[in-house]
Amino acid sequence: MPAPAEIVQLVELFQRNYDQYCAPSFSEAAVRHQFIDPFFAALGWDVNNTQGFAEQYKEVVHEDKVLVGDATKAPDYSFRIGKERKFFVEAKKPSVNIKHDIEPAYQLRRYAWSAKLPLSILTDFEEFSVYDCRMRPDKSDKAATGRILLLNFTDYVARWDEIAGIFSKAAVWQGALDRFAVAKAGKRGTAEVDDEFLAEIERWRELLARNLVLRNPHLRGHDVNWAVQQTIDRIVFLRICEARNLETYEQLRALLNGGHTYARLWELFRRADLRYNSGLFHFSEERGRAEAPDTLTPGLEIDDRVLKDIIEHLYYPQSPYEFSVLPADILGHVYERFLGKVIRLTPGRQVKIEEKPEVRKAGGVYYTPTYIVDYIVRQTVGPLLEGKTPAHGRSPGSPPRVADIACGSGSFLLGAYQYLLDWHLAYYLEEPERWLKGKRPALERVSGGATRLTIEERKRILMDHLYGVDIDPQAVEVTKLSLLLKVLEGEGVAGQLSLGVERVLPDLGRNIKCGNSLIGPEFYDGKLDLPDDETVGRVNAFDWKKEFPEVMTAGGFDAIIGNPPYIRIQAATRWAPLEEVYRKRAYTVASYKLDTYHLFIEQGVRLARLGGYCLAHHALELPHK
Repeated sequence: MPAPAEIVQLVELFQRNYDQYCAPSFSEAAVRHQFIDPFFAALGWDVNNTQGFAEQYKEVVHEDKVLVGDATKAPDYSFRIGKERKFFVEAKKPSVNIKHDIEPAYQLRRYAWSAKLPLSILTDFEEFSVYDCRMRPDKSDKAATGRILLLNFTDYVARWDEIAGIFSKAAVWQGALDRFAVAKAGKRGTAEVDDEFLAEIERWRELLARNLVLRNPHLRGHDVNWAVQQTIDRIVFLRICEARNLETYEQLRALLNGGHTYARLWELFRRADLRYNSGLFHFSEERGRAEAPDTLTPGLEIDDRVLKDIIEHLYYPQSPYEFSVLPADILGHVYERFLGKVIRLTPGRQVKIEEKPEVRKAGGVYYTPTYIVDYIVRQTVGPLLEGKTPAHGRSPGSPPRVADIACGSGSFLLGAYQYLLDWHLAYYLEEPERWLKGKRPALERVSGGATRLTIEERKRILMDHLYGVDIDPQAVEVTKLSLLLKVLEGEGVAGQLSLGVERVLPDLGRNIKCGNSLIGPEFYDGKLDLPDDETVGRVNAFDWKKEFPEVMTAGGFDAIIGNPPYIRIQAATRWAPLEEVYRKRAYTVASYKLDTYHLFIEQGVRLARLGGYCLAHHALELPHK
């Protein structure tokens, strides 16, 4: 099809005033307003949200760029279908030489690679450059690395069919962008961001573990695993908060200067406890807290070189990761695989990183694809909310309670949480003025006049509706981390923190717990001969009535969701026979050869209330217990 009149006019205008527009004084903001915004509007995108969509449904998100030195922390535009990002556009002023300058290309590729977007665009209107962003970016890459299309503004009219056939809204809706990306896939050097970040934090784990064992000879294997996991989680949390403008940018990087790095890092952790109220930073006894404080890690010794190595690899330009755009599900997938290994100390106190026995039996770690998580959540949480109204502003009564009894890294709880956030926001937006008022408003205005859930409402939704249990204490901590980062997503949070509102996060110790979902306290009622404390700790019996009394008194959970582990049950350890006795006594399905999946399904049916849902890969409504 011929180029629309507005594109012809833009090209002619740029040509007539070429010297003026290419002068250094012509700003990026000006070229965006006069040329780039109209260019993408001509491709059918609602660049200025004239349809008045809510923030999470805008077709084009204009990011609030924060300049740090010569680098920025967010792409200029994010183009979306529904809530799914499809590509970024990074804008530069025409005086920037897009064809040859390394910096702009590296910047764009970092954004798109971190967000796991296959294609994105760099443009100053004078030039239009499309990049394959599946290759890990490196600061030494040439500007042409990954570039698959480069057009001059004089090409726009003649090649409009090609541009619109890939990047117009209609073409993206019809899958043309995805097909184009697939056709360009398979280049050498391709490295997915989750694979690379997994390798990075696995390297950190080994560095920290070896150094902790060397400098802290009193640590046992369990303590080493705990300390390593907590240190990595806390650093990642603070780095992501920096990227979201919730913390002072480069406060971690400042630790590269000088010595006593761990002592100074721990001061950041202590301030984070005062700021966020998260169990991730819980170092002293407090009334009402669900869990005991961490008294182990504050007294540890870690060499400066180890911590500085980790911190140095978190920042531009050395780091290829852009944490402001790193999707929550990517972090979950990385951690799920990370949790498949454990640190073991040999009798000579050598550090060994090994696959967990259950992972070896299962043939590796398999994470559930996001689309399956979303489907399962829609089939369970969706029906539970039909005909309901939010509990905000009145007695909660019995809000739908959703549990994952083998929560792993928390992917299903994250999916359920997002669904609940969307449902609440859609409900409140039917009468926004009503919910913007009161002592505890559910909504707040943010930049550009958009409306969002307040952080208090995001916390309430999480605490009222979602529960998780896992036998692996590291998995429990990762689930908490993922959910806390989800609470802190979006605008409004940074503003609330800047006003001095402290302790903004919930303590998830009451909702996300560590224990054996399949073995209850009655395990000890059969006069079983438990050989030692190690066995008791490994069994880790979980009392559902004691840990979730309000839920169980009300008849159970409204929905049990998740993807329980598939592990063939065999008498492979010296305490397995004890568990076998219990299983045959406690589970109907245990009279057959089976794997843990069958036990989780039976347990899920028990824990779901009458009329609730228990779902693994297929929705199963439970009219009977």
